Amino acid sequence: MPDLAFQRCINPVCRATIDLADTAFRCPTCGSLLDVAYEWDRLPVPKSLAHFESKWANRSEPLDFSGVWRFRELFPFAPDNRIITIGEGQTLCQRADAVAAYVGLNPGKLFLQYEGMNPSGSFKDNGMTAAFTHARMVGARRAACASTGNTSASLAVYCAAGGAHSPTDSMRAVIFIGSGKISYGKLSQALEHGALTVQIAGDFDDALRQVQEVSRRLGIYLVNSINPFRLEGQKAIMLRVLESLRWRIPDWIVVPGGNLGNVSSFGKAFIELQELGLIERPPRLAVVNAAGADTFYQLYERHGLRWNGGQFDQPKIDAYMTAMDAANRRADTLASAIEINRPVNLPKALRALERCGGVVREVTDQEILDAKAKVGAGGLGCEPASAASVAGLLKLVKEKVISPSDSVVCILTGHVLKDPDATVAYHTADPKTFDEKLGKRGVKRAAFSNRAVQVPNDLNEIVKAIELYA
Repeated sequence: MPDLAFQRCINPVCRATIDLADTAFRCPTCGSLLDVAYEWDRLPVPKSLAHFESKWANRSEPLDFSGVWRFRELFPFAPDNRIITIGEGQTLCQRADAVAAYVGLNPGKLFLQYEGMNPSGSFKDNGMTAAFTHARMVGARRAACASTGNTSASLAVYCAAGGAHSPTDSMRAVIFIGSGKISYGKLSQALEHGALTVQIAGDFDDALRQVQEVSRRLGIYLVNSINPFRLEGQKAIMLRVLESLRWRIPDWIVVPGGNLGNVSSFGKAFIELQELGLIERPPRLAVVNAAGADTFYQLYERHGLRWNGGQFDQPKIDAYMTAMDAANRRADTLASAIEINRPVNLPKALRALERCGGVVREVTDQEILDAKAKVGAGGLGCEPASAASVAGLLKLVKEKVISPSDSVVCILTGHVLKDPDATVAYHTADPKTFDEKLGKRGVKRAAFSNRAVQVPNDLNEIVKAIELYA
C-alpha cells in the first residue's frame, strides 16, 4: 500500500507530486507546503466508519491498540512492520456539563477531547508516531524540531522508545528552544529522555527558522508540523472524537491555534472522509489564538485573508509579517504552547476553514486562565493553551456565532502538569507569586481560584477549617 501513497503540493495550480521518501517537505517546483496523498480508488477503503469498532477487540495487537494506527486504513503510507507505536491515543472525549454551563451551552452539548492522556502528556504523540514511522522508513538517524515544549517532549519520548524497542531504530533527538520560552514541566521531559537540547537567543519563530536550515544542511529529519506526516497522525484525534460520539458529527470543533497543525490536520481529515463517502458533512471549525500571539486571527478576521481556492493573498501575509517585524512584535502569552507569531501551516489552515466553514478568535491570558480553572474544577486538568479552546467557545456563544443548542467538542491539547507554575500561581494566596508569574503578563484576578486554607498547627482549628470549607 505505501506504493499508492505519495506527497503532493497543496497549490492547486501546481499540484506537483513528490516521492513518499522525500524529506524536504516543500514543493520543489513552487515552494508550497505538501500533503500526504493516496490513490484512494486503488485502496481498500472501509465502507463505513463503524468498521473500526472491531479493532477494540484486538487489544493485544499493538497497532490496533494504538489510538492512531487502528485507523491506519485512512492514512496508509506505512507498512505495518515499519510502524513505531508506544500506545498513543488512549484518550477520552468526555461530556462536560459543568463547563457547558460556564460557556453557555445546554447540558449534553459540550464534550472535551482530552489529549493530555497521551504518553508524553500532549496531542503531539498522535503526529509524532506517524512522523517517526516515516523517519524510520527513510533510514533517518537524527530527528530535530523547534519547540515551545510539547513537540520536544514527544520527539524525545519516541527517540528513546525507538532505541529501546530495537537498536536498529535508535535515533538521536535534537531540540531547539528559545531563551526562557519553555516550561520546566516540558523541558524536564526532553532532558530526561536524552535529547540534545539547543537553546538559542530568540523565540520559537527564530528557533523554527534555524532548525529548518540546520536540518537541510546536516540531513537531519525534521519533525515540526511542516512535516505532512505529522499531520497525518493528528487526523486520528478527529477519528477518535467521532468514534466517541458514535460516529455522529458535532456542529463545531474548537481548537487552540499556534502553528495551526491541528486545524490543518482536522480539516484534511474531514475533507477526505467526505470525499470517501464516510461522512455526509464536516463540522465547522473554530480556531482560537492567544491575544499575545494572534497572527491568524488578525489576518483572517481583521484583514479578510481567505484560501480562495488556493489563490490566497500572499502579499497580504508578507506585508503583515513585515509590519510585525518593523514593530518588533514578539509572541507573548502564558499559553506557551501556542506562543507563535509565524504559523507555518497558515495556508493549510485557510484551506481547512474554507472547506469546513470556520472562524478565528483571540482570547486574553486572563480569559484562558479563568477557563482553565473551570475545566479543572470539572475534572480534567489542562495546560493554559488547551483552555484557549474553552475561552474561545465562551466568546463565540456570547457573540451568538455558536448556539446554546449546538453540539461542540473542545480540544484540550495538553496535561495540566505541562505548566504547573501557571496553575499554582493562579490559585495562590501569595500576591508576590501571583504578580511574578501572572500579574506582569496582564492577569489581574483569579476569579475561580482554589486557595489553600492556612491554619495553626492545632487539631481543633484544623477540624474547624475543614467543617467550614468542606
